[in-house]
Amino acid sequence: MLKTIGTGDTEALFDEIPAALRIEHLDNVPAGMGEAEVMRLMRSRAAKDGGVVSFIGAGAYEHHIPAAVWDIATRGEFYSAYTPYQAEASQGTLQVIYEYQTMMASLTGLEVSNASLYDGATAFAEACLMAVRGNRKAKSRKILVSRSVHPIYRAVARRITAGQGIELVEVSCRDGQTEFAALDAFKDEAFAAVCLQQPTFLGTLDDVDALTDWAHAKQMFVIAICNPTSLAVLNPPGEWGDAGVDIACGEGQPLGIPVSSGGPYFGYMVCRQKIVRQMPGRIVGRTVDLDGKPGFTLTLQAREQHIRRSKATSNICTNQGLMVTAATIYLSLLGSEGLRRTALQCHANTQLLAQKLAALDGVSVAFEQFFHEAVLQFDRPVAPLIEALSQQNILAGYDLSSDYPELGHALLVCATEARTEAEIDAFAVALEAAMNSTEAD
Repeated sequence: MLKTIGTGDTEALFDEIPAALRIEHLDNVPAGMGEAEVMRLMRSRAAKDGGVVSFIGAGAYEHHIPAAVWDIATRGEFYSAYTPYQAEASQGTLQVIYEYQTMMASLTGLEVSNASLYDGATAFAEACLMAVRGNRKAKSRKILVSRSVHPIYRAVARRITAGQGIELVEVSCRDGQTEFAALDAFKDEAFAAVCLQQPTFLGTLDDVDALTDWAHAKQMFVIAICNPTSLAVLNPPGEWGDAGVDIACGEGQPLGIPVSSGGPYFGYMVCRQKIVRQMPGRIVGRTVDLDGKPGFTLTLQAREQHIRRSKATSNICTNQGLMVTAATIYLSLLGSEGLRRTALQCHANTQLLAQKLAALDGVSVAFEQFFHEAVLQFDRPVAPLIEALSQQNILAGYDLSSDYPELGHALLVCATEARTEAEIDAFAVALEAAMNSTEAD
């Protein structure tokens, strides 16, 4: 190949890259492994997923997944995440995505859904970019973000949007909720959007109606980050305030995707029809052919627009098709009533968990109002407690000390419908024993 193109060696192919930007080797990339070695490694890692009882939550939730979901999703007809460009050969996959979009639009109370994004964090970052492009009235490159938004989402959004000169300005929290009074400090500034999470990362519920109306009165878009399971019982973002939000996004993992060593996940995004042309990713539309028969195809944007770099709406070039297929099957099997029951059981289990743990000396519930996550405050550091319980295969929760130091020794716990009362009791017993072996501050 080098001879054919008239190049002396491989290094000459990269002579356009300045020497200062080149490195000799990647220190943190291990040497290649053979097939047998890879299999042994993967088996050892898979074994770490088994036998633990998780109370973590914090954006990744263990739900019961009907066996039929992945039996169908892993059939050869669906077993790919690739975008189906050739509509004439991909009608089944395109219809599944169209059904998914319909379900997500219905669940959120908005008008248009895309075919998914990489994960919840990147979906939030894309929503910020979309708001800046779409809000012609504000003409601002600043966005208000509540500190109740997932800290990882905020970090990812800053990294992705910084290169385009977009500034994320944080709004403080009080009692686990966006502090409405703190918004007065920004009343004279122009912002493209305000970003809210419901339920918040801390499990609490914001006054989203008042916050949405305040933002719209200031010519701001409203971006909502929602746990899709919660939308079976909470007011959908499309109905917040007088006019509803402009963009909703979040993590789709609760909809039939297992918690499996950190992924894969998928991000969902829905919006108002008026800004649909600013939506990143793929959109599947339904039409009819010359004979009047229904058909499905990618719509509104050409494949080629995604390779136009800075001129593209987004550089996201595919969707999480396999995850979306599983989510569509999951929602179809549960239906609206099944999803509602799941959400209610999550809420009931977390209430029971918080009640039993708060009965221990040195433990209290920080905020009384929550969906299926609760913040517990301790009279001692929680990291040693988490480590002690991990030795008993109990994942005790998420340590909040780094992200929310103002909460003191705080632990975010979660109990989905997958947790049993016996498991909750075992957690309480194990935690009490761990606290008896440590000292309070």
